[in-house]
Amino acid sequence: MEQEDIVIEMSHITKDFPGIRANDDVTLQLRRGEIHALLGENGAGKSTLMSILFGMYQPDSGTIYKDGEPVTILSPNDATDLGIGMVHQHFKLVECFSLLDNIILGAEDSRLGFVTKKKGREKVNALMDRYGLHVDLDKKVSDVSVGIQQRTEILKMLYRDNEILIFDEPTAVLTPQEIEDLMQTMRSLAKEGKSILFISHKLNEIMEVADRCTVLRKGKCIGTVATKDTNIEELAEMMVGRNVSFTVAKEEAKPGKTILDVKDLVMRDHHTKKNTINHVSFDVREGEIVALAGIDGNGQNELVQGIAGLMPIESGSVIINGVNVTRRSIHERIKLGMSYIPEDRHKHGLVLDFNLEEDFVLQTAKDKQFAKHGIIKKKDRRDYANELIEGYDVRSGQGSVTIARSMSGGNQQKAIVARELDRPHCLLIACQPTRGLDVGAIEDIHKKIIHDRDKGTAVFLVSFELDEIMNLADRIYVIHGGELVGELDPKKTNIKEIGLYMAGAKRDDRKGNQQ
Repeated sequence: MEQEDIVIEMSHITKDFPGIRANDDVTLQLRRGEIHALLGENGAGKSTLMSILFGMYQPDSGTIYKDGEPVTILSPNDATDLGIGMVHQHFKLVECFSLLDNIILGAEDSRLGFVTKKKGREKVNALMDRYGLHVDLDKKVSDVSVGIQQRTEILKMLYRDNEILIFDEPTAVLTPQEIEDLMQTMRSLAKEGKSILFISHKLNEIMEVADRCTVLRKGKCIGTVATKDTNIEELAEMMVGRNVSFTVAKEEAKPGKTILDVKDLVMRDHHTKKNTINHVSFDVREGEIVALAGIDGNGQNELVQGIAGLMPIESGSVIINGVNVTRRSIHERIKLGMSYIPEDRHKHGLVLDFNLEEDFVLQTAKDKQFAKHGIIKKKDRRDYANELIEGYDVRSGQGSVTIARSMSGGNQQKAIVARELDRPHCLLIACQPTRGLDVGAIEDIHKKIIHDRDKGTAVFLVSFELDEIMNLADRIYVIHGGELVGELDPKKTNIKEIGLYMAGAKRDDRKGNQQ
């Protein structure tokens, strides 16, 4: 390989944070026009390495070369000047601004001291046509889906004429169709000579779209391989240092009494006055996993939040362990045995500025185990946090006093799963429980959910990953347009049939809905 083919080289990069070495003598080379995947466990140092390249952190040692010349990148503005752009795992958009305003923000044209948008709009329209990234530029960020928000972030990079594009976990919040669209966009960008760095935990996506893959483990570079010369099993072993099973062994379910009973549920969007959940009925019994499949935006989020008490219910009822909780508080539902892994770990899962000790006892801080006469039992709380950290492999630089915000997204997710599975409960509502987790962590969490089922817990699983649903579920409901359109047996169906129900091409009105 000629030296001029290398557009970026990160040479012997080391970066320390309190209590942890995030990057340990890492070297990475990016060729011009290639898609280069960065793979590793949660907390392996992938996002830190890319944040160094984008100027959000500075390395403690090592050198970055651009086109063979050493460069100093002290801020994202320096990175932008060098043609480097980044789409972050958690998007950096101003929610009350329009999509156009977000795209041109900081790079606006002005005339006589006033911002002019005409040229910016023309350039963005040309980019949308060129790359097939069409969005409604006049809509506010708060009114569009996460897939559209991601397109907006990509257009931000292209608007600034970036040649090196960093994607940090770009598919974590996308539907299968949006993922396929993104893969196609990345291929188009690479064909035009853009160089792409692509962080992902999803091995099948890396094999599909990447030319080469660099694997990090515990901050160290394990190696770089061409995807055409490897396979999913080898990449998984490089990532976690052991063989990984992609299916979880489980015995036949032994369902008992009904724990969650949802009857004729109706929920309404009070802005549009339309039903988001339309006369939905189903149940979940102890000792079984009932999964909900569907394309994002078909009512899953509203249904789960209605059951959990986060959104109001128009009519119908939610019964947990024999008690009607339709008008009861979240706290009362928790006292009745509800555990809840939310879809949005930042909004509903953690207080990001609390440490792990505090986040682990959010619902139980007043219990006798952790407080006496209103006084916190700090040692007991710390011992409990250390047990969960060890039992669920939550990687945190300062142990139980680590601030949640400072941890990787995957380790934040593991902290929520640990808290919700460890608390006494009879009902587990698990919404995207393995989002953002590496294959080793997914294997472990799947085993723990199966173990929870086998102890007699009723598990209601919501996931966009059909492989996860087929792997875990004892029964499958499919939601489309706010209605349950089918109830399927995972032993008698397949992903293609589930997809037909999800798309609305097939339905069974005998299941789930009161017509």
